[in-house]
Amino acid sequence: MYSSNAQPSNQSHYHSKDIGLALLIVFILCVFFLPIPPFMLDIGIAFSIAISVVVLMVGLWIQKPLEFSSFPTVLLFATILRLALNIATTRLILSQGSEGEAAAGYIIAGFSRMIMSGDFVIGLTVFAIIITVNFLVITKGATRIAEVGARFTLDAIPGKQMAIDADLSAGLIDEGQAQFRRRELEEESAFFGSMDGASKFVRGDAIAGLIILAVNIFGGIIIGVTRHNMSLEVAADVYTKLSVGDGLVSQIPALIVSLSAGMLVSKGGMRGSAEQNILRQFGMYPRALSVSSGLLVILGLMPGLPFAPFFSLGASMGLIAYLIPLQARKIENSNLEKQKLIDQRIHQEIQDSPDHLLRTSLVEIILGKQLWAGMSSNRSELIDRVHKMRRNFAVQYGFIFPDIRLTDSIDIPPRSYHIYLQGAYVSGYEIQLRRQLIIYGSAEKPDIIGEDSIDPAFGMKSLWISESIVEEARMAGYIPVDPITILLTHLSETLRNHLSVLLTYKGMKGLIDRLDPEYRRLIDEIIPSHLSYSTLHTVLKHLLSERVSIRNLEIIIESIAEIAPFARKPESIVEHVRIRLASQICSDLSVDGSLHILRLGSRWDQFFHESIKRDIKGDIVGFDAEPGMIELFSNESSFVIRRHMDRGEAFIILTSPDARSYVRLIIGRIHPGQAVLSHIEISTGVKINYIGSIS
Repeated sequence: MYSSNAQPSNQSHYHSKDIGLALLIVFILCVFFLPIPPFMLDIGIAFSIAISVVVLMVGLWIQKPLEFSSFPTVLLFATILRLALNIATTRLILSQGSEGEAAAGYIIAGFSRMIMSGDFVIGLTVFAIIITVNFLVITKGATRIAEVGARFTLDAIPGKQMAIDADLSAGLIDEGQAQFRRRELEEESAFFGSMDGASKFVRGDAIAGLIILAVNIFGGIIIGVTRHNMSLEVAADVYTKLSVGDGLVSQIPALIVSLSAGMLVSKGGMRGSAEQNILRQFGMYPRALSVSSGLLVILGLMPGLPFAPFFSLGASMGLIAYLIPLQARKIENSNLEKQKLIDQRIHQEIQDSPDHLLRTSLVEIILGKQLWAGMSSNRSELIDRVHKMRRNFAVQYGFIFPDIRLTDSIDIPPRSYHIYLQGAYVSGYEIQLRRQLIIYGSAEKPDIIGEDSIDPAFGMKSLWISESIVEEARMAGYIPVDPITILLTHLSETLRNHLSVLLTYKGMKGLIDRLDPEYRRLIDEIIPSHLSYSTLHTVLKHLLSERVSIRNLEIIIESIAEIAPFARKPESIVEHVRIRLASQICSDLSVDGSLHILRLGSRWDQFFHESIKRDIKGDIVGFDAEPGMIELFSNESSFVIRRHMDRGEAFIILTSPDARSYVRLIIGRIHPGQAVLSHIEISTGVKINYIGSIS
């Protein structure tokens, strides 16, 4: 019931608007034929001027031309109204012109007195200038812009339609957005096409104004002399003033509407109101205002030229040029503050969201409150160096791990930091603020006042010293290390020892997606026919667990394709891949082109050979050794490795191919970064330097 009652009232409301507009058009048409009194003529002329001013203001403040798509229709109505009023004034001038200046209404008489100053020659001159400006300058330019705009808009329609279809096919927009953009494109083409035709109304209006002026003057003089017995001089004065006043009253609104049309078609692709675009674009170049200001001041100082106008304008432009950058900086700072508040609010919302609380960061550094406050001035340096470390890891190991999260907490000691991987604690250390660390390892303890400690990254003996004696320590030949470097070095070694954790399944898929199409096709051949993506992920994690870079992913994929039909175990695939990467591995581990090698003694070679179990085909099926012997080997190897590490030597442990993975498994628990190679992984051309054996 409610909807059925509301609908007729709305329809009657719209019908009343349609009838009102139709009656207005009929009234305008009646003016062409029916005589109207002077007071109604004054109302019509005032309405014509008001309409032209409103059109100008709307054209000035719209954001884009399509917002005033009814302009061609408004222009047609305004032109017809002015022509109807011209005919009505012509009828009054010719019929009642002998009665004086008010014969055609008080508006025409007022314009006649105000602009002509009692002399019709002045009026003719002003009228000629106005109609010249309107016809030759504004109207002609607007017409040309409308023609070019219409042609370019129509030519661009097929390309724009294809772009809309492409965005729709790509899923960038939905069907509703596509329909809206198509409708907007149709309206744009129709608008510029209408503007091309509507501009002809303005040109015709200007020509009609000239003809009507001539008819009024000559027809009025003839009627005044022949019908009202006026002298030629009096008739010429009266009818010329009335005719010129009528021409000015009609041409001033025509000039305003022509200006509106020019502004509308010249807006082009600009968005925003005219004053916003003009002020913004002028404000982008304050130096132009400065140079103009200087030029005006120089002109004011020239002899013979008035000083006051040039100097006042120059000073005003100079002041504006000075204030524009200040205002721009003020606006920029205000925008930055607003954006900062928005970012903080978004960050807080993310922090408080359940999804964020349940999400675990891959790598996280938690600082104690005192350490967090002590590093407040160096926090930006810490973040920058962490980003550089991530880039170096990407270059060295061939993949990018996610961002490192840096937070503080009251749950850990105030001067300590903890390193977490996948939410699990892996390492930590206590920093001495305003002190630096001297690492001396197995060398003699420095004769410097300090606090004994252990280096967190390599477990070497070290000494905390005060910042006041840092130079003294440098002169003694030691290299003091600042707290940020200690933290980052410890973080770097921790990440190197857990590289396999850093390579996520998503990260592996990203690496594969960046491969060349040929290698992606090769992966499609071996997956899933011979192995799965999870097995490939396991192989890459095995390599990274021993700090073998996967930057040559193409070679890794080729070697996996070679062995995949014959081996399904990830361990067997890894050993084959390592052989193919022998040159890379040796290059990464060599020092000055040579490998420093620590061999297994014959006793331990025999032990591992006897502990490896094989099936009837000779394939390795397991490792069976006495726990006591494993513990003994672990202790002996750790002693020898530590002795060489304290000397600062970089070396590898060399063993047989069958025993390599098991030797690495035992040694890696105590020294995660220690490289273990087999004989067949030594590439050709690498220099060998034996530095000892584990025996």
